[in-house]
Amino acid sequence: MTYVQALTDVVDEVVAPGAVEVDRSGSFPRSQIDALGAAGLLALTVPQELGGGGQGMRAAATVVRELGAACGSTAMIVMMHYSATAALIAGNRQESLREIATGRHLTTLAFSEFGSRSHFWAPVSTATAQGDDVLLDAQKSWVTAAGEADSYVWSSRPLEVAGPMTLWLVPSDAEGLSVPSPFDGLGLRGNASSPVTADGVRVSSAAMLGKDGAGLDLALSTVLPLFLVLNASASVGLMKAVAAETAEHLQKTQLQHLSQSLAQQAGPRAHLAQLRIEADRGRAFVDDTISAVEEGRQDAMVQVLSVKAATAEAAAHAADLALRACGGSAFRKESPIERRFRDSRAARVMAPTSEALHDFVGRVLCGLPLLDEAPT
Repeated sequence: MTYVQALTDVVDEVVAPGAVEVDRSGSFPRSQIDALGAAGLLALTVPQELGGGGQGMRAAATVVRELGAACGSTAMIVMMHYSATAALIAGNRQESLREIATGRHLTTLAFSEFGSRSHFWAPVSTATAQGDDVLLDAQKSWVTAAGEADSYVWSSRPLEVAGPMTLWLVPSDAEGLSVPSPFDGLGLRGNASSPVTADGVRVSSAAMLGKDGAGLDLALSTVLPLFLVLNASASVGLMKAVAAETAEHLQKTQLQHLSQSLAQQAGPRAHLAQLRIEADRGRAFVDDTISAVEEGRQDAMVQVLSVKAATAEAAAHAADLALRACGGSAFRKESPIERRFRDSRAARVMAPTSEALHDFVGRVLCGLPLLDEAPT
């Protein structure tokens, strides 16, 4: 069975049927994640020699897009898992990757912090040497699958050398880790994006991913491009679903006094056309960005930095159009459009935010460094 067929089966049988309850209750989609693991989809990007699917960015984007069309929370969890897995591949963490290949290990990123907010590239958390071990102290502000994942790819200030960031692989059951409050969000309600506190969490010095102080290089070169493309893919999936749900609503809803459906009204049809154009344009942008990365094109960096911002804004606009096309009934909880509308708000403020990405793109176009040097 191909990964596409496996994905279709899991989405149709488990993810889509459970999406409404995940949103209503704000519960972590454990059965959905377990089904994806059993189908080999959590291991999709793990190298084949370690037991995984050996697939790359394009396949991962397909998975996240289709999950995004069914359940935004599940899509978010898997996008973070694939992004963290990329860091483990770059760090040659074969034991952890073999665990992921079994389908029973979920990993995630732990970058954003209360002290630096969405500026994930500037951690204020610390790592302190103690013999052969390291003590980690932090107040992480947003960690997807907090308390649910099996491991965190964790950022801190460097241990000893100069540099903006060091990365670590931290088991989620490490003593001193806690989730101080549950996630209760506007949208993506089941993705468990909660704070995580580290109070003297002891890890081996061997838990370091890459070199001390070189974590930002690893994050920017390996993790960020994949995360941005996958985030954009989730937005495209959401728009795909919104277009289909809006078209269905217009066709089945009647204006009895006119003996016409809403589909026979020019205004709603125009809104539907606009949101479908947004969806198609977003998918084309994602596909071209992946091609730019695969082909090593000169515009690959600008494409990667642009694609999340473009699709995040497009998804929010598409959801607005769906509300206008469907009218007041789409504002009710029983409407699928209402859930999509709330989910569509997240990508714009998810680090790196649209504003940060616009600045990054402008810097690249002006020949400036992506980030200013941190003050010493």
